[in-house]
Amino acid sequence: MHLKLRHSTRYTYDTPVRGIIQILRLTPRPHDAQHVIKWRIDVDQDATLKSSEDSFGNIVHTFWAEGPLETLTITVEGEVQTEDSNGVLRGTPERLPLGLFLRETRLTMPDDKIRDFAAKTAKSAPVLDALHALMGAIHKRMKFDTEATSVATTAAEAFKAKHGVCQDFAHVFISAARTLQIPARYVSGYLRESGGKEEYEAGHGWAEAWVPDLGWIGFDPANDTCPTDAYIRIACGLDYLDAGPVRGVRTGIATEKLDVEIQVTQGSNQ
Repeated sequence: MHLKLRHSTRYTYDTPVRGIIQILRLTPRPHDAQHVIKWRIDVDQDATLKSSEDSFGNIVHTFWAEGPLETLTITVEGEVQTEDSNGVLRGTPERLPLGLFLRETRLTMPDDKIRDFAAKTAKSAPVLDALHALMGAIHKRMKFDTEATSVATTAAEAFKAKHGVCQDFAHVFISAARTLQIPARYVSGYLRESGGKEEYEAGHGWAEAWVPDLGWIGFDPANDTCPTDAYIRIACGLDYLDAGPVRGVRTGIATEKLDVEIQVTQGSNQ
């Protein structure tokens, strides 16, 4: 599928800030089912983007903008050609040991309820079957709700509330998988939903888990499906904090207003 993306992030400050440092994970890496045709990041302030790779192999851009600044807009535009691989990920750099992806973080730390849920859902099924069972059970248990959680909500909190967004669904899945000693990680990106929808208020997040003899496989419990050619994969990490699209700090006392506009459209196949 030929996918076109435009993602605008605009910050407005009620008082000018003296400076801003931003860390961006907004650039996709190619893999066997994702070819990057073109991709560009623009910042509307005088700043130089410095490109690097983090330990997870994500492409990272960092910049510093000097103030006084009343607004800051980051715009991403790009095109990719994707294929449906049934969620199987091939062709990415994998530098880290699998055991690292069993490590819990504050956002993915399981409680007894998640441990019991994982054990009862997976039973003694083979790894792949257990992961599909977890995905389906989480999708059935939790309700998608943009008002219920924040980026700081933990897997245990979201699981208890039975509400959350894609980030929360993914964190619960990762937490549950790790209790079964299955390496799992968080993935950020974009999804072009079916039905012709093109405009979105946020990107998308899902999980990947390691299956022997198959490798990393994507699972999207928010939609109860493995990623298809409608997904654009951007970054991965132990949780959202490792893979989130934009992180930063500012100097100066100000209240910030954030406006995000995302368009994912389908072009003609290359």
